[in-house]
Amino acid sequence: MSTDASVPLAKNEDSPRGFAFALTAYLLWGFLPIYMKAVAHITPAEVIAHRIVWSLPLAGIVLIVLGRTQDIRAALRSPRMLAMAALTASLITVNWGTYVWAIGAGHSLDAALGYFINPLFSIFLGAVFLKEKLQPLQIAAIALAALAVAILALDSGGIPWVALTLAVSWGFYALLRKTLPLGPNQGFFLEVLILSGPALLYILYLEFGGQGHLYRTGLADTTLLLGCGVITAVPLMIYANGAKLLKLSTIGIMQYIAPTMIFLIAVFVFHEPFGTARMIAFPLIWAGLFLYSWSMLKGSRGR
Repeated sequence: MSTDASVPLAKNEDSPRGFAFALTAYLLWGFLPIYMKAVAHITPAEVIAHRIVWSLPLAGIVLIVLGRTQDIRAALRSPRMLAMAALTASLITVNWGTYVWAIGAGHSLDAALGYFINPLFSIFLGAVFLKEKLQPLQIAAIALAALAVAILALDSGGIPWVALTLAVSWGFYALLRKTLPLGPNQGFFLEVLILSGPALLYILYLEFGGQGHLYRTGLADTTLLLGCGVITAVPLMIYANGAKLLKLSTIGIMQYIAPTMIFLIAVFVFHEPFGTARMIAFPLIWAGLFLYSWSMLKGSRGR
């Protein structure tokens, strides 16, 4: 999933085209657990490797169509930019790997929780690293999220590591992407380009070792693994282009679509248990998100 607020906005106004793009991306991300459940019999590492390798040609075609390949050539000549992209690529790999594992292992509710927490964690990171001033409603929202995490930790006897890993990895990814002087499409291509070498070697290792699922286990697995590139690259690039045509406040509200769908799929399709602790924690998170959204909308109206 992507909620990168660093995407530059062309104008501070909404457009129907931008709304359609963003809604399409969030709906695709919302249905992603069903796809990930279909590949749950394949190890997360193999799934991630295929997500990387098959995303690369799609992202490259988009850059060629947009005529932005010169940005990549410039980035490849900059050691600093390559180091920054390698760091963001590592973070996105952790995020993808945790998500794929969570869905396959029956922790879709924890994944939903992580993406609900993410915007509140991003506010916290902005205050700590970018010295952004927190509004009282935002402080209250972060406090509610922290209380929800504490309740889940007490209930399980340990920290809800799936949710926190997803929120923290994506939060730092979005923060660092702000400092990477590349557009969203170019940045995504550079990240998968850096990761594609190790990913391809890992796929070849599995296939030649008789452990891979690309062609040895039937047409269904082959199709699903090849489709990993589509389900990874297409929503991300649709979102990136839609975000430029929307207000930041509109994006902030729409980013709840995907985790809400993940939550509903986890409860009503995957039938994951929704115990007392979660019945308390999720409403606390939703209350925090309401305060966050209200604060953001008030600020938008004020500007």
